[in-house]
Amino acid sequence: MSEERETETAWNSARILSEALPFIQLYAGRTIVVKFGGHAMGSRELTDSFAADIVLLKQVGINPVIVHGGGSQIGRMLKRLGIESEFVDGLRVSGPETVAIAEMVLSGAINKSLVQALNKAGGRGVGLSGKDAGLITARALRDDLGFTGCPETTDTALLDVLASSDPGFIPVISPISGGTNGESYNVNADTAAGAIASALGAVRLMLLTDVEGILDDDGRLLTRLAADEAKKLVASGTARGGMIPKIETAVDAVNRGVGSVVILDGRRAHGLLVELFTGQGAGTLIQ
Repeated sequence: MSEERETETAWNSARILSEALPFIQLYAGRTIVVKFGGHAMGSRELTDSFAADIVLLKQVGINPVIVHGGGSQIGRMLKRLGIESEFVDGLRVSGPETVAIAEMVLSGAINKSLVQALNKAGGRGVGLSGKDAGLITARALRDDLGFTGCPETTDTALLDVLASSDPGFIPVISPISGGTNGESYNVNADTAAGAIASALGAVRLMLLTDVEGILDDDGRLLTRLAADEAKKLVASGTARGGMIPKIETAVDAVNRGVGSVVILDGRRAHGLLVELFTGQGAGTLIQ
């Protein structure tokens, strides 16, 4: 690289840092919960990019906590084993076989691949599930959904220990959770992320998905919504399918003290950093 090009690169880096610095200071020492899911999880390039962004957050003094999904991977495994999948209101109906397979996929291969990506990027990832140290105790969400669960209590003591350790660890959490009688529940990852964000008093909850955010009836991105406005989109039918639990999670999290929730496209390179460290933002912000 020529000396002129090196100087230009240095100036650009300095400019970007100076623009980001106020936002870094705003979030320093605070907790941000990130739900990672969708098709980005199936791309090694996007997963590695996501891991690098998360490690950067940790390096600048922010405390990131990752909760991951894996619905498409569960679906492929169920199909391979000849087990039919059924959904109600965007949630998977989970019989005993489905829960066992979901735990194998989520708490096994997916969880450890994310931990490995973080470690490769220079972080210290630790793989957990909702079962570990009683992080999430769940109950059945509805009778017609089988062992599809919802958080009943959340105990973040283990996450507090990991966050305060030196050097700090980055928790990577599978949403599979235990019930009071030893049963396993398949908790929706968005819902689990919302419960953990609320319990931690997170300044931001980021829900990464396969669309750019919440869209209106004409397909245009809604960049900012009040919680009540978001609820109306579900009631009117504008929000459908998998967007319903995301909006319900966002509204509940805001009402329970999370600073704000952002639904954004996990396939967008460095979208997480754009949302946090620029005035431009990304996706739909719910306050």
